[in-house]
Amino acid sequence: MLLFRMKFLQLLSRKSGGLEMLFQVHFCQKQVQYMCLATSTCLYSKKKKVNGYEQVDQEKYKNLVCSVTSYKTSAQTPETLFEEDNLLYGPANKRRSPVKNVETKTPKNWIPLLNPNKRIPLLDSNSNLPLKIGLQKNKIPSVTSILQQTIPPQQALYLERWKQKMILKLGKDGFAEYTKNLFLQGSLFHAALESIFLSEEMPTKGQEEDTAISGYLSSVQHVLKDISEVKALESAVRHETLQYLGLVDCVAKYRGQLCVIDWKTSEKSKPSLQNTFDNPLQVAAYIGAINHDVNYDFQVSCGLIVVAYKNGSPAHPHFMDPDLCSQYWNKWLLRLEEYMERN
Repeated sequence: MLLFRMKFLQLLSRKSGGLEMLFQVHFCQKQVQYMCLATSTCLYSKKKKVNGYEQVDQEKYKNLVCSVTSYKTSAQTPETLFEEDNLLYGPANKRRSPVKNVETKTPKNWIPLLNPNKRIPLLDSNSNLPLKIGLQKNKIPSVTSILQQTIPPQQALYLERWKQKMILKLGKDGFAEYTKNLFLQGSLFHAALESIFLSEEMPTKGQEEDTAISGYLSSVQHVLKDISEVKALESAVRHETLQYLGLVDCVAKYRGQLCVIDWKTSEKSKPSLQNTFDNPLQVAAYIGAINHDVNYDFQVSCGLIVVAYKNGSPAHPHFMDPDLCSQYWNKWLLRLEEYMERN
C-alpha cells in the first residue's frame, strides 16, 4: 500500500500544483512541511540507468555510422529474384515430366487382349494332354527380342552397371561362365517342372539333392500345390494379327484361375512385381498371342510370374489379374510399335 501511495505522489508531482493542492487539502491540519514531502518523493525515485552507448566516442565512429546508414539497396521481391534466376540459369522449364506423358500414351494400333471372334468349344478335347507346339524359326520377331531392343534407357543403364560390376568381380571369362551356368540352370529347372507336370508326381527329397537345381525345386513346392489343369507346356504361340511369336512356359490354373505362368530363377529376392522388370510385359504378350492363335481353343485373362530362389527359400508368386494384365498389354503394344518403327 505504501508503494502505491508513493507512486501516486510521483504522478501528481509531474502536474503543476498537483502536489501542493493535495498538501493543502489533506495535510494542512498536521502542519506537514512541503519540503519534507518533496524530499520523500525524491528519495523514492530510482537512480537513472546509465546507457552504455552514451559512453562511446560518438565523434570517433561518426563516419562509420554514416557510411552504413547511407548505403541503400532495393528490397528483394519475388519478381526480382525470378529476374536474377533467369539471367543466371535461363528461363524455367515448365513442361511436364516425360514420364507422365508416357503413362498417358495410347497405342496407335490398339487390339484387345481378349479375342472377341474366338469360339470356345463347350467341351475340352484331350484336356489331359498339355499342348506342346514347337517353335519354328522364321522372320517374325520374338517377344524376347522385341523387349531387348526396346529396353528403357534407365533399365539398360542398370543392367550395364550390374554387368560391369560382375566383370570386375569375376573377370570377362568368369562372367561368361557365370551367365552360361545361369542359362543352363534355367533350362534344367524348366525341364524338371515339365517332367513334374507330365508325371503329376512331386520329386522326392533324395531326387532333388542329386540335381544342380534342388534349391529351385524346393523353392516352388508351395506354389506347385496350387497349380492344376495344365493346358500347355513349353509351347510356341503366335499373334496372327500383330505378327510376333514366343515360347510359353506353362498355361494352367492357379487357385482356380487360368493363367499364363512364367517361371523365373533368381539369386536375389524379388518380393514385388516391379522387381521383375519386363517380365509382366512378356506375360501379357503371351496372353494376347494365345488368345489370337488358332492352335489354342481357349482364352486366358490372368498371368502368374513365379520367382524361384537357388537357396531354396520360398518362391514369390506374383499374380496378375485381368485389370493388371490389360495395363501391361497396353505397355506391350507401345513397345511393339517402337520396335516396328525402328525396323
